Amino acid sequence: MGDHIVSSLEGTTGRRRIYLMRHGHVDYGSREVVKAQDPTIARLTPLGKEQAKAAAAAFAHVPLDIAMCSGLRRTRETAEIVLSQHMNPPVLEDEPALTELHSGKFIPFATREELSAYLTFTFEQAGKEGATFFEGGELFADAYVRAVSAIEALLHRPGWASALVVAHEGINRLLLGWMCGAGPAASLPFEQDLACVNVLDFDLVPEEGDNPISRIERRIIKATNVTPYGWLKAGMHQTSFEAIFTAPELEDEVEG
Repeated sequence: MGDHIVSSLEGTTGRRRIYLMRHGHVDYGSREVVKAQDPTIARLTPLGKEQAKAAAAAFAHVPLDIAMCSGLRRTRETAEIVLSQHMNPPVLEDEPALTELHSGKFIPFATREELSAYLTFTFEQAGKEGATFFEGGELFADAYVRAVSAIEALLHRPGWASALVVAHEGINRLLLGWMCGAGPAASLPFEQDLACVNVLDFDLVPEEGDNPISRIERRIIKATNVTPYGWLKAGMHQTSFEAIFTAPELEDEVEG
């Protein structure tokens, strides 16, 4: 953790901020991923690195007391690039509870367009009882609980005001549904473009008695799906699913 240690945002009493990011562009159809049949090993493409660098420039002088990622390669690479230009970077932590929804077994699709359409349909079902991320995958309800629990644990941690959290599209959508009090059912409308930033504020008040844990009194969405490499989304006409599954990078660029 950096030297800038306070317990609330300047000019407030008990308010904390989380900059919730999505990782930069990856290619889930790369030879590396397909050969391993494991999307968790996907790494940033050159495009993804450029997106993260744009975020790094935006964050360079923004106070950060905590930096956290899901621990998967694509979030750690994104976070490391963002912190590389920071004036006083905190130590990057892994929080496995923020890993992307688990899809079960690796499912090949005939085309990337087919996979994009399937993902859109999957998130449309997120609020239904028993809905899973892909057939045989994790329940949306279970992913919602673990993600929210991780953020609540972070908010209850003492001695910080601003945190960077780099996670994933599905997890971010679920957390934004929680922010507005609608739960997993609200996950679909919250677009999460690659390397986007959501600015989330929380008003905390101490519990009565000797309990050191504070209560979340208010959740405030200051901004959502902000892309430092394109503030006004000019030319960004695809959904996030379409962008990541229909515009692949050259595979030679993404193999290790």
